[in-house]
Amino acid sequence: MAKLIPAAERITRARVLIQKARELPAPPESGRNDFSYIANVKDTLRQARDLVKFISITAGVSSEMKADVKRVYEEIEQADREILQ
Repeated sequence: MAKLIPAAERITRARVLIQKARELPAPPESGRNDFSYIANVKDTLRQARDLVKFISITAGVSSEMKADVKRVYEEIEQADREILQ
């Protein structure tokens, strides 16, 4: 059975994944237009999104935690725009 990860740890891991997506090196030949690079960035950001997806609808989560989840979503969208455009 899978081990449950606390919400705070999920948010921390999501932010680590966002940073990992920012640090992925673009291929020198085609730069940011390389399909595998784009796929790697999108997949890493998807993993971050999946980590925090259900936190805001979980019972017993504080409003501060929900605000953190909202900020993580905003960070994901901002990273997506900055990296791929």
